[in-house]
This record gives sequence, C-alpha cells and structure tokens, in this order.
Amino acid sequence: MRTIVSALGHLSSMGRAGPVLDEPQRFLLLSIVIGIFSGLVVVCFHISLELLNWITVHPPEHSPRYVLPLWPAAGGLAAYALVHFVVPTARGSSVNYTKAAVYASDGYISFRGVLGKFASCTLSIGTGNPMGPEDPSLQMGAGIASLLGRIFHLTRDHMRLIAPIGAAAGIGAAFNTPIAAVLFVMEEVVSAWNAGVLGSIVLASVSAVVVSRWFLGDSPLYTVPEIETGTYAGLLAYAAIGAIGGTLSAVFTTRTVQLRGIVLKLRERTRVFLPALAGLLAGLAGLFAPEILGAGYQSVEGALHDRFPWESMLALAALKLALTAVCFSFGTPGGLFAPTLFVGAMLGGGLGVLAQTLMPGASGSVGAYVLVGIGAFFAGVFRAPMTSVFMVFELSASYTVILPVMIANTVAFFVARRLERRSVFELAGLQDGLDLPSADARRETPAMQVEDAMQRGRGRVAEAGITVGQALDRMAESEEHALLVELRYGTWRWIGERPVRRAAENGEGQAPLRDTQSLLPVVRTYPDVPLDQAMRNLAIYPVLPVTSRVNPNALVGTLTLGDVHGAYGILTPGTPVGGHA
Repeated sequence: MRTIVSALGHLSSMGRAGPVLDEPQRFLLLSIVIGIFSGLVVVCFHISLELLNWITVHPPEHSPRYVLPLWPAAGGLAAYALVHFVVPTARGSSVNYTKAAVYASDGYISFRGVLGKFASCTLSIGTGNPMGPEDPSLQMGAGIASLLGRIFHLTRDHMRLIAPIGAAAGIGAAFNTPIAAVLFVMEEVVSAWNAGVLGSIVLASVSAVVVSRWFLGDSPLYTVPEIETGTYAGLLAYAAIGAIGGTLSAVFTTRTVQLRGIVLKLRERTRVFLPALAGLLAGLAGLFAPEILGAGYQSVEGALHDRFPWESMLALAALKLALTAVCFSFGTPGGLFAPTLFVGAMLGGGLGVLAQTLMPGASGSVGAYVLVGIGAFFAGVFRAPMTSVFMVFELSASYTVILPVMIANTVAFFVARRLERRSVFELAGLQDGLDLPSADARRETPAMQVEDAMQRGRGRVAEAGITVGQALDRMAESEEHALLVELRYGTWRWIGERPVRRAAENGEGQAPLRDTQSLLPVVRTYPDVPLDQAMRNLAIYPVLPVTSRVNPNALVGTLTLGDVHGAYGILTPGTPVGGHA
C-alpha cells in the first residue's frame, strides 16, 4: 500500500511547471486506488468469514450436536462486546454511518472503526448469526476511502464525496455486482443523482470487483439456471409476489424498528447479553433448519435450482425473517443485505410454486420466481427499486426476467411505501439521533425550477421607444423597481427606478428611454433552470428575461426575486399575512 500511495503522490506533484495531473484527474485515479484496496480488504473479509464458518457452523460429523447453538451465541456476545467496549465507532448501521460521514462529518470515517467492523462482523456472521457481510463491506470501503483522502489532503468538498466512492467499492466487491453497487450507493447513501461523483463511483466499483474476481473467481454469487418466465397471463403471479413482498417488507420494517426501540430503552449492561440470546435462538433454529445460518448464499442457490418444496421455502423465509429482526434489534453486528435476499428468494420461490398449482397461467420456472422475489423484497425493504432491478439482472445475466422483476418491484415498492413511509435505515437512524436525507423524501419534494416561479408574458417588458416619463408611470402602476427594456428582438437591458426618476427630475421626461445612459446588460435564463441557480443571477440583476430553449431570442416571461419569494411562500415586506399582495 505504501508503494502505491507514494507513487500516486509522486505523479500528482511532478514537475516545477505544474502537476502532471489536474485535480479531477487525480480524483479519478484515487478512485481506482480506493477500489483496489477496498477489494483487497473485502477479499480478506470473505476468506475470514469462510474460514470461521467452516470451523464453527460446518464442523466434522462426529462433533456433538448440542455445540451448534452455542457458536452463534458466543459469536454474537464476543462481537457485541468488541464493539461496545473496544471499538464503539463500529456499532450500528453501516449505511447510516456512511451517510452521516457524507452529510455531517466532512467525509471522515475512523479507520479504527473499519478494523472493528471487520473483526466484529467476522465473529458474528462467521459463527452462524443470520446477518449479511455486504453492509459491513460498504463501511469498510468508505473507511478506506476516507483514510486515503486524509493521506492525500483532499479538500473538504472532495472529502465529502470520497465516502460514497469507497462504499460502492466495498459493496461491489462483496456482492460481485458493480452496477447494482453504484445504484445502491446513489439511492441509499448519496440519496440523489450527483453527476460530479458518478464517474468516480463507477471506477471504484469496477476496480474493486476486478480485484475480488481476481482472488475469488469471476463466477457470480449464485449459479442461475436457465430462466423461463412463462406466458403473459402469468404476470399476475409476479404482481402478486410483489404485493405480498411489499406488505411483508413493510411489516418487517415496522416491527423490527419497534422491537429495536424497546431494546434501546434497556440498561446497557442488559443489552450486552442480548446478541448472545439472539445467537442462541438462531443456533437452536439451525438444528432443524441449517439453511438459515449465516448469509445463506448456498440456500438461495438451492432455491434457484428447485431443491426445496414450496412449504419449506415459505417456512425458511418466515424463520429467517424473524431471526433477522431479532438479531438486528438486539444489536448483533452484521448487515441486512444478505438476509433480505434470502427471504425474498424463499418467498418468491414458495409463492411461485404455489401459484402454479392455483393459476394455470403461472407456468414460469422456479428460478424466475426466486429472482422476482429477491428483487421485490429488496425494493420493499430498502426502497431502492432501480438497484433491485439491475441487481437481479446482474445475478441472472438474462433479459428474460427483467419484465417480471420490474412489475413485481414496482408493486412491492408502492405497497411498502403505502404501509410504511420510511425505510428501515431511516427509522433506525432516527432512533440513533440521526436525521439523514433519503431518496424517498427527495422524490416527494422535487427541486423547483424557473417555470414554477416566473411571470409569463411581457408585463415587465418596456419598449425602448417609450419615454422616461412613461417608464416611470409603468413602474408606479406595477410597483416594480426595475424594468426589462427590449432594444430589439432578442436583445434586452434593464434599468432601475432611481435612474429613471433622476432623468425625469432633470427635465428628460419626454426623452426616449433608449437614450438614457443607465440601461445595463442582463443575462437570460430558461424555464427548466433550477430556481436556486437562477437566484444567483438575481443577486446581480433585479429582473431576468426567461426565454425558450428552442428559440433563445423568444421571450416567454420574466423572473424577479419577488417571484421566487412567492414560489417558496416567503412573505415580502408589504405583503398581508394570509396571502400575497
């Protein structure tokens, strides 16, 4: 690592005439380095999980059967004790921790927290607790990015962008889906589409996945069989899976957060032992259903290949869902990503096979129903519909399943939002005292544009041929303190009230307005320009001409600061309370 860091620093500072690479280029190069190191850390994390899982959850056949429930309990207790007593920065939701770094901590993430997250989640997930490694990998990548940003003394603006870049690298390497990683970070971490950071996020995600595939192989997370979606009449079955998945995801979110709220009210000395209790419950359940232990990747692959009867899949989905809610609420280190995929897979597969017995038109393969269930439940829990569609596409590498997934995801997303407005991360963040932005909230309150505030028509536009006195009368009638003057078609100037009044007092009331020396240039704007961007020009010009994109010389309206105030509901001086003047 030291060699690569020093080489990158040398490249960025070579030459007395100036740097070899400018700031954006260095930032893109740093994104690749972040992806490489994040991929290496996630590879080590994956190997550690597999090794500990092989020792504990899959011991030799002669091992006593009663030992199995003790491993998740011991792992949960050790992991929580490590987080509570040694590395407090590793506790809580990785997604919320990374979002807080973006919006509140100028991109700072403690590297000590990265090490703590690595160790605690290895102990927890590796011993069989039903949590996932993807969310912790997200925080590890973000922490590595933050560390590299501090090493290279990035500006505050770039430091705020560095955490999402590492987050995409971490989750991309963990799940082997670079596109879904990019979309998940944009929907859940950034909570908006930021063109300035998108290129860097893509580079980091791709480079991390390349490193992960170099060491762990390039095969996808699941081996997906040939998919058959059936006839169009069977789309009703996929929509039904979406509706049930959305309902179940909303119930899971609500009940999990309620249980977590009860746990947070307990004394700290009591909460220390709750992960051990959750692990013991998971271990006891694992005696009868070992599929629910750990991340459950092999069990999902078994569902894709139709290795479970529909009754068993539905039972496994219910059991995994309940244990995940308990572990998450009790503070067991780990993520919700893999459990969500497991529940969605079993739910979709079980409902799909059941639908085939009840609906003659539901003739798709079981693998198709499993993938649809994964996407629908994921969209309902995380409120990231675009991520879920592309994630299923990357998992299946087939366009065939896209239409059923889109139908089910859309239904699940809207049903879940109807029953519970906020996602599990947002609700958990509020319990932890975090008020972080969400993509849902931003979708509901879109940014205003010039067309939402402007005054249409030519009411504020004066012909250049009118007299100074007529211009003064127009200002008095309209109560405007500036006029937009059209010298000729497509050319405007502006003039304020004071110069017009001064010219009238100097005996120039009958002189043409065009002859005054007080006409000043003005910039134009367009109806689709964001209102906050137009306000920067209004700090210089009191009135702006709003023109058409297809014909910039054609005036469609005008914009003033008073129009902006009216659009935002701000009362200006002289405006009566309860309405605008």
